[in-house]
Amino acid sequence: MLKNRDGSPNIKVKTLLARLQEKEEKIRLLLESLTEENVKGTPIIVEGKKDAEALKALGIEGQIVQAKTGGRTLLDVISEVENSGAREVILLLDFDRRGREMTRRLKQRLEKTGTRPNTEFWSQLLQLVWREVKDIEGLATYMETLKRRINNF
Repeated sequence: MLKNRDGSPNIKVKTLLARLQEKEEKIRLLLESLTEENVKGTPIIVEGKKDAEALKALGIEGQIVQAKTGGRTLLDVISEVENSGAREVILLLDFDRRGREMTRRLKQRLEKTGTRPNTEFWSQLLQLVWREVKDIEGLATYMETLKRRINNF
C-alpha cells in the first residue's frame, strides 16, 4: 500500500481500496442472487452468444435465452419463454442505448403475455458498473480486473 512521506498509510489509497472492495462485494452478491434465481428455473434473457458465455464464466448455468442470435425476433424470444412455462424471466441486456430500448420493449411485450419481467438485477448492475461496463459480455472481464486491482494494493 502506498504510504505518505512520514510512513503513514495514504488515506486516499485506503479509501479507494475500500470502495473497490465494496463494489466487488456488491457485484459478487448480486451475481450469487442471480445464480440462485436462475437455478430455481427463472430464465435469463441476454442479447447474444458472448453475453451468455460471460454469464457461464461467472458461474451461471441455468437457462439463458439469447435474444439476438440467428436473426431471432422479439416474438421468437417471447415464444421461447412462454414454451418454457416460466412465470418470470430476468432481463439482462446490454447497458447501451440499444440494450435499454430492447429491455423496454421486451418488458412491455412480456407483461402482455402474463410473464413477469424482472429488471432488478439489470438496474442494480447498471448502477454499479454504468461507466465502466457497457455490455453483459464485459462483466466477467470487469470482475477479473476489479479483483486484480484490489490484489495489487
